Amino acid sequence: MIVARAEIETLIPHKHGMCLWDEVLEWDAQRIRLRALNHRGPAHPLRSDGQLRALHLCEYGAQAMAVHGGLVARERGGVAPQGMLVALRDVRLHATRIDTFAGALVCGAECLAASATSQQYAFRIHHADALLAEGRATVMLGA
Repeated sequence: MIVARAEIETLIPHKHGMCLWDEVLEWDAQRIRLRALNHRGPAHPLRSDGQLRALHLCEYGAQAMAVHGGLVARERGGVAPQGMLVALRDVRLHATRIDTFAGALVCGAECLAASATSQQYAFRIHHADALLAEGRATVMLGA
């Protein structure tokens, strides 16, 4: 079941242009797969000097975590606590910028560890068959 952008915005604190994902393609208790088409837009809020750099894929990965956390919490009858990104590890960028890629970005994220106070996820972001970014992110919850 696809989850559309309007519903994603109810799950995370990011709204309007700062909500980076357009839809959830699939998810379960451990994983999520999302799609975005906004990376070419001239009004993208992370764009600077006319470019959207691959480094910003870390924010896409962090928001994938937030969307997944929101969906899992909602399924359990609750609301996900807000979190603060506290660490990025083993990040590898396989491109310099992302605004030159036509078509969708797709992210797969997997929950590696979760507690009442923190979560750690691995993420991989692709364009077509090309891996653009991968890494791990840790969020402190209730921050």
